[in-house]
Amino acid sequence: MAPHVTRSGRGAVTDSIFIHSWAPRDVLADLRARCDVDHHDFFQHGPLPSAELARRIAGKAGVMTIQTEIPGAVIAANAGTLKAIASVSVGVDDIDVAAATAAGVLVTNTAGVLDDAVADFAIAMLLAAGRRIVESDRYTRAGKFAGPSFPLFWGARVKGERLGIVGLGRIGREAARRARGFGLEIAYRNRNRVAPEVEEELGARYLSLEELLATSRYVLLQLPLTPETTHLIDAGRLALMRKDAYLLNISRGPVVHEAALVEALRAGAIAGAALDVYEFEPKVHAALRGMDNVVLTSHIASADAETRHAMVRLAARNLKAALAGEAPPNPVNRVAQGAARGL
Repeated sequence: MAPHVTRSGRGAVTDSIFIHSWAPRDVLADLRARCDVDHHDFFQHGPLPSAELARRIAGKAGVMTIQTEIPGAVIAANAGTLKAIASVSVGVDDIDVAAATAAGVLVTNTAGVLDDAVADFAIAMLLAAGRRIVESDRYTRAGKFAGPSFPLFWGARVKGERLGIVGLGRIGREAARRARGFGLEIAYRNRNRVAPEVEEELGARYLSLEELLATSRYVLLQLPLTPETTHLIDAGRLALMRKDAYLLNISRGPVVHEAALVEALRAGAIAGAALDVYEFEPKVHAALRGMDNVVLTSHIASADAETRHAMVRLAARNLKAALAGEAPPNPVNRVAQGAARGL
């Protein structure tokens, strides 16, 4: 399918940019008023192949994109012209940030605007898995609900149980606040211990990862993907978990060793899981798709309409600021000011 391309049509423009994302009309109009815009709406037309993506990025001063791999070779090939890459997401593991930094290219994200949406979703996944909501939905839709309800779908208690949060950043803290409203006890593991006043507010207990896994009924993964967090939850750590525990992953798929999770679920080593992200996304392990005790969603934790709009608007603000040589609201890396301006 042919890509959708738009140009500003104006006389002199300051910068040329490439947008590989959906964007509201007013955001596009604002960017076109400032820049020469090449827009491919991959929500409507599908993502571009890597070679075509590289061709469209070539010579551009800025890129705004979501869920698109931008390798170091593409960034290096455009060093000197490319000033900024604005990601419409919090995670930037699909962008070679080290290569961008070396080339003087600013990388930005949309941290902050999606905290509430993702925290809401975390609690929804906890309830869906523990209370077997999706499983019961399938049963009812299949016309199997034909007798007494009392023996059906006995799930896990919520109030009084422990929620172990691995990654108590902004989203993790918001999830903890919501969880306390359900009467859950909060434990957490973080690279760095949070301030005492935060622990006091959340009633959160700081534990080793091993103790958190061994004592929590629900384990929520909410941390970035890095070399250190890849396969953080492997066969050995799954073996530490309670047999009545549920693993909830709404961060990044490769944080969990998926094959090990499948084996743990098959063996009854844990009670169930709720996954919004996958190790080889968008591919989902075939065994997971066939398990009734697993809730599977399609990377939608931040997908309320208001939040999605806010993410794109923030990405556009980041891009405009970076192109103007100003500090963007959400920088991921630091580059020399001259390099950021392409000077």
